[in-house]
Amino acid sequence: MLRNQLNFKALLYAAIVVAAMWLGYFLQHIGWFSGCSGAIIPLNPYGLKGIFLSPFLHGNFDHIFGNSIPVFVLIFLLFQFYPFIAKQILFLGWVLTGFLVWLLPPIDIYNGEFNHVCIIGASGIVYVLAFFLFFSGIFRWNVKFLTVSMLVALYYGSLIWGVLPEELFSQLPEPSRVSWQSHLSGAAIGILMAFIFRKSGKKKVKYIWEFPNYYSEKDDKLWQEYKENHPEDFMELPYKKKENVWERLDELRKNE
Repeated sequence: MLRNQLNFKALLYAAIVVAAMWLGYFLQHIGWFSGCSGAIIPLNPYGLKGIFLSPFLHGNFDHIFGNSIPVFVLIFLLFQFYPFIAKQILFLGWVLTGFLVWLLPPIDIYNGEFNHVCIIGASGIVYVLAFFLFFSGIFRWNVKFLTVSMLVALYYGSLIWGVLPEELFSQLPEPSRVSWQSHLSGAAIGILMAFIFRKSGKKKVKYIWEFPNYYSEKDDKLWQEYKENHPEDFMELPYKKKENVWERLDELRKNE
């Protein structure tokens, strides 16, 4: 039963992406990517390649480990429940989120100064997938997809706070190294794609008898014939005794 329902390709795609992240982290660790190489550098042409490479790069072990689990879970949910558009959502979400991060100027929210930053990590992908899965279920208003929405909200609902600068919630001795721009971009792109793709995929089947004004003379005739031919199936039903008007003719005349 579980084998028939589980999409093993969903597990495969999720595992491939996470494995690629760890490979990128290993190559980064041995010196293939140093400094800002492979990172998104906002408004800098040199940083455009980071749109594709930065999700594979991470600052430390805690950083990549913290992204690996949600990336695996969310990609699995995407391909399990949205196989008809999963590849488009993953690719477009990846590229559009990275490009939007590149477009956003890294300005200090307190002094307005322009900061030169190098943005790495897969948190943008986490946000785009989480927000897509949540809002897609709402926009489609389908029980199955709404269940996925509730699941995402239950485990990843706290992500909403990440779309704002960390400095707004706590006093930090130095500027936060968390890229709220990536989180905000991923959330915006995820919601936008959930709305655009809300009608994609299989349509909900509504049978003719589900319509409120449905009536079929043929069906009604078959039902009446069945009742006449199989009276034993209806013996225990509380039927009203059939009234013979001719037997009550004198009574009816008196009441006129």
